[in-house]
Amino acid sequence: MMTMQSASVLVVEDEQDLADLIRFNLEREGYTARHAASGGAALDEVRQSPPDLILLDRMLPEMSGDEVATQIRRDASISSLPILMLTAKAEEADELVGFALGADDYVTKPFSMNLLMARIGAMLRRDRTSQVEGSVLREGPFTLDQARHELRVHDQRVDLTATEFRLLASLMSVSGHVKDRSSLIDGAMGRGTVVLDRTIDVHITSLRKKLSAADPDGRAGTWIHTIRGVGYSFRPPLET
Repeated sequence: MMTMQSASVLVVEDEQDLADLIRFNLEREGYTARHAASGGAALDEVRQSPPDLILLDRMLPEMSGDEVATQIRRDASISSLPILMLTAKAEEADELVGFALGADDYVTKPFSMNLLMARIGAMLRRDRTSQVEGSVLREGPFTLDQARHELRVHDQRVDLTATEFRLLASLMSVSGHVKDRSSLIDGAMGRGTVVLDRTIDVHITSLRKKLSAADPDGRAGTWIHTIRGVGYSFRPPLET
């Protein structure tokens, strides 16, 4: 089982000085740090030896970080790996695009190294907690095994990002009740994480699409109900 001391972080960054600085700080925190300077090299590293977390710059030579994230999320064998994106783009639309592509968290350049280490630590703790909770949630066509980080819909496996998985677990754990966006952010991305409310909406939209795609009737995604002005609730779809 992964421990915080043995956690491996792959730094995908083409600016060598910045990559060296990040690796130095990661190793000082007790992590194992690896480096890839391009998108292609990053994909090779991830497929040969998956890390516990990927720190991914969006602006990379030859293959963008966006394309790297897309390919990772399409590969069932590595699709659940946590991705923390780095970018020089601070616009709201850019942040939402990053999450839509499958990022679990997002840090804009320039950033405080202490902040980056805190975000990495929070993501790894969330992933470790989900591995040891061990509870299995079942309702309707859904079986969500938190120890295995596995979701099945009608016994068909559905590959989710780490954040999508935690969002669904958070909603299923209080099935029938409403969870506001703030609670979902705390549960899925860590208490105190500052993100746009719309960030959760982007993750929920992606989650609904994946659930419905795994359902022969295409209705699994409608188990997640939007409670306008408040948040979301997990319960059977309304009969039509």
